[in-house]
Amino acid sequence: MKLKLNDQGNVVVQDGKPVYLHDDGKEVAFDAPAAVSKITSLNAEAKAHREAKEAAEGKLKAFEGIEDGEAARKALETIKNIDEGKLMAAGKVEEIKSAAQKAAQEQVAAASKAHAEELARTKQSLDKITGDLYAEKIGGSFNRSKLISERFAIPADLVQARFGQAFKVEEGKIVAYDQAGNKIFSRSRPGELAEFDEALETLVDQYPYKEQILKGTGASGGGAGSSNNAGGQNQAKGNFGGSRTERAAAIANRFPELSKG
Repeated sequence: MKLKLNDQGNVVVQDGKPVYLHDDGKEVAFDAPAAVSKITSLNAEAKAHREAKEAAEGKLKAFEGIEDGEAARKALETIKNIDEGKLMAAGKVEEIKSAAQKAAQEQVAAASKAHAEELARTKQSLDKITGDLYAEKIGGSFNRSKLISERFAIPADLVQARFGQAFKVEEGKIVAYDQAGNKIFSRSRPGELAEFDEALETLVDQYPYKEQILKGTGASGGGAGSSNNAGGQNQAKGNFGGSRTERAAAIANRFPELSKG
């Protein structure tokens, strides 16, 4: 990308921020302080990870030369028995300990089986509720989208049918992914994830049939008759009557590429 210059060759500034031109022609005001702050934050996070790694490596040095940890533990336990004056009974002590441990494990397993089943049912129910909430969160974003209401020629539910799979809810926030499986980041807020409308706009820019789903576009050229154009414009304005199912069928006939996923 490059700086945008005015007719006098000076840098164009918007809200105190220099304006850059991306390769696709989009203009974005670059927030340098926010970018510096984000870089500082990432550096601090990297330092914390490095210090944690070094601390862990330091602790592991105390165990250098020990290949079999379980064998070492058993050896220490045997020495403890010897130190307690139970050399002759050391084998018997280990046998008693093993039997007691096995009995305790069986009792715990029997007592927790019903509890585990109940937890599984609760988790399944919670997962369903969570899935429904996430679906509602994403669906609500499509229904409330200013971008869809102002620029799309098809209803929000059909926009969601085509682009909804690109959005996920992670840690309570909506995150969008492009066709390559990469998270979509904001152009105006470097280092931050794109908000819903900005992410949707990016996805639409990559969609090969975007001219057929956006307002102000439609059939043109020598092969498009006036009657067909009129019908296409009526559909482009979102005049789809009937139930949701009927509207979906009408849109599918007009825009068959929507069914390609």
